[in-house]
Amino acid sequence: MKAGFTIKKSKVKGPAREIQFLGVKWQDGWHQIPTDVINRITAMSPPTNKKETKAVLGAIGFWRMHIPEYSQIVSPLYLVIRKKNDFHWGPEQQPAFAQIKQEIAHAVALGPVRTGPDVKNVLYSTAGSHGLS
Repeated sequence: MKAGFTIKKSKVKGPAREIQFLGVKWQDGWHQIPTDVINRITAMSPPTNKKETKAVLGAIGFWRMHIPEYSQIVSPLYLVIRKKNDFHWGPEQQPAFAQIKQEIAHAVALGPVRTGPDVKNVLYSTAGSHGLS
């Protein structure tokens, strides 16, 4: 014991195929949204004011990399939190809210980029009036 500290064996977890670290589920080199997070987000009720809308956007925004076309989906939600706008949850916001919860429930796992002579990697990007994706 040269370092001057000890670790309890009960605190050490051996080789595992799946771990959760900093709120992210890692499994076989891929990171995913943990099931408990998916359940909490999909159980959310529609926000009733700007503060709640910001909280929803914060909770789902952390996982935006897992959701294709995230910025386009949530753009109606950002309209209700603008300073110049009064809060009004309307017919544009409800479908966007339902869709983003659905996307979270079916989010893709992200893993390392494969490389090699037989692998073709393509980067797609689009731009529009409601953001980039």
